[in-house]
Amino acid sequence: MERYFQPEIECASREQIKAWQDERLVKQVRHVWDNVPSYRKKMEEKGVTPEDIQSSADLYKLPFTSKADLRDNYPDGLVAVPRSKCVRVHATSGTTGKRVMAFYTQHDIDLWTDCCARAITAVGGSEEDVCQIAYGYGMFTGGIGLDQGSRRVGCLTVPISSGNTDRQIQFIRDLGTTILCCTPSYAAYLGESMHEMGMTPDQIPLKAGIFGAEAWSEEMRQDIQKTMGIKAYDIYELSGPGVAFECSAQSGMHINEDHFIAEIIDPDTGEVLPEGSKGELVFTSIDKEAFPLLRYRTRDICILKREKCSCGRTLVKMCKPMGRSDDMLIIRGVNVFPSQIETVLLNHGYPANYQIIVGRVKSTDTLDVHVEMTTEMFTDNVGEIERRQKQLVDGLRAMLGLAAKVTLVAPKSIVRSEGKAVRVIDNRKI
Repeated sequence: MERYFQPEIECASREQIKAWQDERLVKQVRHVWDNVPSYRKKMEEKGVTPEDIQSSADLYKLPFTSKADLRDNYPDGLVAVPRSKCVRVHATSGTTGKRVMAFYTQHDIDLWTDCCARAITAVGGSEEDVCQIAYGYGMFTGGIGLDQGSRRVGCLTVPISSGNTDRQIQFIRDLGTTILCCTPSYAAYLGESMHEMGMTPDQIPLKAGIFGAEAWSEEMRQDIQKTMGIKAYDIYELSGPGVAFECSAQSGMHINEDHFIAEIIDPDTGEVLPEGSKGELVFTSIDKEAFPLLRYRTRDICILKREKCSCGRTLVKMCKPMGRSDDMLIIRGVNVFPSQIETVLLNHGYPANYQIIVGRVKSTDTLDVHVEMTTEMFTDNVGEIERRQKQLVDGLRAMLGLAAKVTLVAPKSIVRSEGKAVRVIDNRKI
């Protein structure tokens, strides 16, 4: 039987959802105009005032917000309430520039907690479950966000954080963990480690996993499910997990539309695309107090779907991101997404541990893919390795339309990630 945390919201009529969005967007725009000078300046430059926003139908009139805006306003230039009203701050790692800091009031924390509780309930979570949070804690939002949601649902919560694989597996076994929350790449590694320890799926107490914070393919989902004997569910985050979550249908993530309005735009022109179109996902938070985001460009490429869902929820669904408009690789004039390469590898039975190395020799781009073999695959037969490499080269050419060099490497020779996996190394000076 499908479980809901807040059925009156998750299964509300489309008319009710639109009414919430219309009312909250109007208030949010006024809140931002009055309290965030940089937002007000951007609106004035576009010739927009709060009076121009009468409903969600007017959303397109507002300027976009980008990650550059967030970095340029470090640390608190986009905060819309006095700092004395804020109770927490989180931040990105800052590996590609200035850190992005997100501030939260207690109201914001409560809404975020409800969103994560909806996600945990949607995968079958209840007070009868043991939920192990293997995302990082600290300034990263993943661990503490799902920790809050788990406790709100009433699960026995295991705040183990990331890393220490042996301890992770010990706690799963000893505590009878039923729900695991971590990145998909780390889930795959945990499953692989349990398999190597001789654990079969029926010996693993887990029933569900909530995996997010990085892109992963449907093939990777099936691989994790088979190895662990669980159902693997996606979750989407934007300054915290829980913006969207998968249900029992596993056919896309329901967006919490009482808190966020989603759009799909053309990533090149910024034009809003018709419903059902593939494009860049844009989010507007309509009831955050401290750190509101208006038309934030996520750079994730996906499709929104409104058809009736078998779970009974009426919230719009977003498909699994198909790549990103900003991490898309252009190699010899061809658009390449890492997820396409992962699909080919998994379809040929290789584990989801690989690295893509892009270079440039005499003005020509090179594409090298290092693929880790499983213990069962490993062989010193050079002819067999060359045959397998050619299979992958052919598969990648069919998928991408260009040639890649494939190198099969020994088991566990590619560094494992306990956080976000480093899939791409681009050595070109571009």
